[in-house]
Amino acid sequence: MNIETLQSKLAKYVLASPGNAIQADWALREEIVGTPMFDAPIVGCASADDPLFARIKAEDKILGETFRLPNDWLPSAKSIISIFYPFSEQMRKSNWDNLGVPSDEWLHGRIEGHEFIHATDRLVESWLRDEGFETCIPALEPSLIIHKREPEEAVGRPMFVSSWSERHVAFTAGLGTFGLSAHLITRVGKAGRFGSIITNTPLEPTPRPYGDDPYAYCTRCGACTKRCPVDALSLEHGKDFQTCWVYMEETKIRFKPRYGCGKCQHLVPCETGIPNKRFVA
Repeated sequence: MNIETLQSKLAKYVLASPGNAIQADWALREEIVGTPMFDAPIVGCASADDPLFARIKAEDKILGETFRLPNDWLPSAKSIISIFYPFSEQMRKSNWDNLGVPSDEWLHGRIEGHEFIHATDRLVESWLRDEGFETCIPALEPSLIIHKREPEEAVGRPMFVSSWSERHVAFTAGLGTFGLSAHLITRVGKAGRFGSIITNTPLEPTPRPYGDDPYAYCTRCGACTKRCPVDALSLEHGKDFQTCWVYMEETKIRFKPRYGCGKCQHLVPCETGIPNKRFVA
């Protein structure tokens, strides 16, 4: 199996799967039952010995020592498959309103949508194992570590660091670069979620048209700063992770057992594509 074949097979599954839709037994409103959560995924691949992984681990401003290298998860690792699941048009448009509260559809995409992604990643894992390859999904491993920094430690840095980062892996796998809001801008935009699988399958790494520049696709247009309901984004200081985190905690109380926001991913030039066309492969 190569990446092109995997992407095609995965797209057919996601677009046809009944699980990729808001279900009647947990829908917040009857009218949104059947709404598809994700469009066809895109897939990238990184080599397990790509030096960018060592850099992610070595530099504290990125993730630092908390991050575990691919071979720490799977000693026989050769490739890391990164998958971006873009939200459907219906999901995105539902969250265009900027009254500071996430739409019901978006809340489902954040929680039940992520459950669907985990199940789909498990399916991809089964495909690889059926061909005789070893696999590991770090996000679903009991040994996954998520560490919360103290507020003074998190100035200019994420509140949380993990032993695996889907977005940094996707960057390494050629899927896209970071934006001002810290989301990853892919060729189909940044409104979506990621999954990844480590495997000993020998796959050709996906080229990085942006080189090692982590912000190549971001034009710093400032559109996302106007979308944030708590002013956690600015051109001068980037993302205030503490303010964003506090707001997300408030949504956990308000919309329990769901939470979310996603406003900075919508009605912006990078919602569904790369705003700077110079870098399109």
